Amino acid sequence: MLQTKDLAIVILNWNGKALLKQFLPSIINYSDDAVIYVADNASTDDSVAFLTEHFPTVKRIQNTENGGYAKGYNDALKHIEEPLLCLLNSDIEVTENWLQPIIYEFNSNATTAIIQPKILDYKNKSLFEYAGAAGGFIDKYAYPYCRGRIFDTIEEDKGQYNDTKTIFWASGACFFTRNEVFQNLKGFDESYFAHMEEIDLCWRAFNSNYVTKYVGASTVYHVGGATLTNTNPKKTYLNFRNSLFTLVKNTDSHVLFRVLFKMGLDGIAGVRFLFQLKPAFLLAILKAHMSFYYNLPRLLKQRKQLSQRSSYYETVSIVWSYFIKKRTQF
Repeated sequence: MLQTKDLAIVILNWNGKALLKQFLPSIINYSDDAVIYVADNASTDDSVAFLTEHFPTVKRIQNTENGGYAKGYNDALKHIEEPLLCLLNSDIEVTENWLQPIIYEFNSNATTAIIQPKILDYKNKSLFEYAGAAGGFIDKYAYPYCRGRIFDTIEEDKGQYNDTKTIFWASGACFFTRNEVFQNLKGFDESYFAHMEEIDLCWRAFNSNYVTKYVGASTVYHVGGATLTNTNPKKTYLNFRNSLFTLVKNTDSHVLFRVLFKMGLDGIAGVRFLFQLKPAFLLAILKAHMSFYYNLPRLLKQRKQLSQRSSYYETVSIVWSYFIKKRTQF
């Protein structure tokens, strides 16, 4: 029977002294006897010294370079032996008893491998937060969306998602997983650097017959955009590129058609950015496609090494449903 002492909460830090100062107290206060780690991604500020002085009970792991979210966690988790992991963003405020429903779900269902809690907006706590909301899904062209958040439409939390439900992907902002499963899947794909690596991992988990769940009885609040904001073209580049990576590696059939169709939709998004006088974002999409072409041989090799199975993604494009049919809620 798993208990909170079997859980390692791992916070990836890069120059995040202010965030550690703000959010670590709630994590320490509300996490019972879980083991708390801060994995430092080669910070250049004094956050490690600050941590040592003010939070001596928190364990520290020092990565030798800033490899982003994917490599940062892959490197850090090699040092952790607890059977359960919580990969927690440094800009998350947790709540009292947030861990108990998660532990209960892991104990109740041996097939549950990955879990995310309800993620609300720290800046407006009545709203769901963009990065995960009430659990992630994906359409056949690898466009992700959530219960509580489709594209830029955010729902108010009225208790409509206070359930426990099988989902397709869990948010990397607060990502619980069995350590054994994470290692069996060989962790995150480090070529992603950041953004969508958790979706890729969950898709590989699904293809290996693992189950991902949302547990609405557990709540956290996420600031969001602490590393790369939505106004940063690099985030656009990573999202568009990594979405294509994920589609090629994991989809079960008609992969060529889906990739070409998605690239066409990306092109429409690029034209939209141009009309919005955001040429840097159009350039980011073009760079994402060039990087995709460059990496295609490696992706096809990975595809051959991975299992694919018929997925339960939406058969209708979420782009069509949202922009044409005006369906704005899950």
